[in-house]
Amino acid sequence: MKSFIAVLPLAGLALAQGQCAPGITVTETSIEKITVTVQPTSNAAPSAIVTPSTEKPSPTPQAPYYPIGNTTTNGPSAFPTHTPHAPTTLETFVFPSSDLVSSSTSSKKVKTVYVVPSAVGASSSASQVAAATSSVIAAPAQSSQAAAVPDTAADASTSSAGSVTGSASFYGGNLAGGACSFTGYTIPSSLFGTAFGGSWDASQCGACVEVTNKAGKSIKAMVVDQCPECAVNKLDLFENAFTQIGTKSDGIIPITYSIVPCGITSPIVLKNKEGTSPYWFSMQVMNSNVAVSKLEVSTDGGSSWKATTRSAYNFWENPSGYGTNSVDVRVTGVNGKTVTVKGVSVAASSTKTASGNF
Repeated sequence: MKSFIAVLPLAGLALAQGQCAPGITVTETSIEKITVTVQPTSNAAPSAIVTPSTEKPSPTPQAPYYPIGNTTTNGPSAFPTHTPHAPTTLETFVFPSSDLVSSSTSSKKVKTVYVVPSAVGASSSASQVAAATSSVIAAPAQSSQAAAVPDTAADASTSSAGSVTGSASFYGGNLAGGACSFTGYTIPSSLFGTAFGGSWDASQCGACVEVTNKAGKSIKAMVVDQCPECAVNKLDLFENAFTQIGTKSDGIIPITYSIVPCGITSPIVLKNKEGTSPYWFSMQVMNSNVAVSKLEVSTDGGSSWKATTRSAYNFWENPSGYGTNSVDVRVTGVNGKTVTVKGVSVAASSTKTASGNF
């Protein structure tokens, strides 16, 4: 009888392993490793609550970190937004024993992992699998009714006049943590804010879009953030913008939009990044009437101009600096107009207001 009882746990384990289905919760307390492999299904929405990681994902130019408080709504539920998840045909996650078992023999950590399968074509690459693994492990907890499923329905159409036919959703809005790094900036009262789902790089920052609903009502919003999980023809508006042209309960509405001047008449503002000095140059342009195409620096009174490189987080930089405590700055808008500002300090975190705009 004793030997029969002893094999029951092993039989139970074998049975459990044989019955695992896509979209499972795995809890492990003692073994050295867990490997979970999930085949795709037609429904990628989670059906269980996960235990969140206490470690924030590290910000990188390719995948900037957005605070958990930044939420979007594609329906009646809210969920952490702008955390891209690359779909794959197979997702495997391996957790070392150091993640599961503490150094103390009397105390063991328990990690619960929820694996979200995604249904895609068979052409997914190994790099997509790696990207998906990283994004799922870093993602914060979300409930089964608040599942963020990437919006992959593009179907973008652009008219000859440059108007894009697409859709709009909404989220809580994010300036300080957004991809454009507009910390400390206040959007003018005539404008709203939006995250941009189109072809993205930092050159979109500060551009304005005129958004029109099916009834013909329009608003104007400044691009201050990226929406990497959005389709290329979708905008993720600040909530106060969305409610001007739609109803919150709709979640997503059809729209058209086109890029237009913001209508800002107050001067542009130049802002130095933390750590800026004569030996490392990093400057941002805020409050521009149109998107900025380049920023140049002169150290000889304007006789010559040196180019800077725009970073993924929307600062114009020269890693070597210019060796002086102040410089002249020339900013060019996408409309070809320029604004020149003389004697700009390179002190860290300082700002300089120009005399005009584009």
